[in-house]
Amino acid sequence: MNFEGKTVGYALTGSHCTLEEVMEQVSRFVQLGAKVIPIASQSVMTTDTRFGTTLHWQKQLKELTGNDIISSIVDAEPLGPKNMLDIIVIAPCTGNTTSKLANAMTDSPVLMAAKGMLRNHKPVVIAISTNDGLGLNAANIAKLLAAKNFYFVPFGQDNPTGKPNSLVADMNLIPEACYAALQGKQIQPMLVQRVQD
Repeated sequence: MNFEGKTVGYALTGSHCTLEEVMEQVSRFVQLGAKVIPIASQSVMTTDTRFGTTLHWQKQLKELTGNDIISSIVDAEPLGPKNMLDIIVIAPCTGNTTSKLANAMTDSPVLMAAKGMLRNHKPVVIAISTNDGLGLNAANIAKLLAAKNFYFVPFGQDNPTGKPNSLVADMNLIPEACYAALQGKQIQPMLVQRVQD
């Protein structure tokens, strides 16, 4: 698996509990030769949580990628017209972002970057992390599963007993899912066991 010569847009949304896990994948892309352009939602850029401060995550993203974070719609807009990315992965992708993607809404830098990729018929890879993936958001996930140029990082229930509607991607498979998507393929199996009950 080689990403030499590829520019990966790595977009993060506000599933703060998974940020540490996805940072490892940002590092893997760099190790695999990719140029990584970080893109972050307002939640990631402004919210301090028990999982870390926004400044901590911003500093880590900049150090890992060597690039400034795209954090506004205005800064994300040129990604499409200038054809700057080969692929974008949204990891973590919250239920809120999933819903907006499925309904063609563009009110964040992450969504604007994804829209630019779809304009250019390039892959948008989704690593979902949502408490209502098997609830109201199931319809939105299904819509994206059937849409062209959308691909999913394999996902499953992370806590079937405590949160039966919750779905989370296996973040360790992000580079593999992106590599397959660049070849126009959905990595399989897409549904995986995330926990042992």
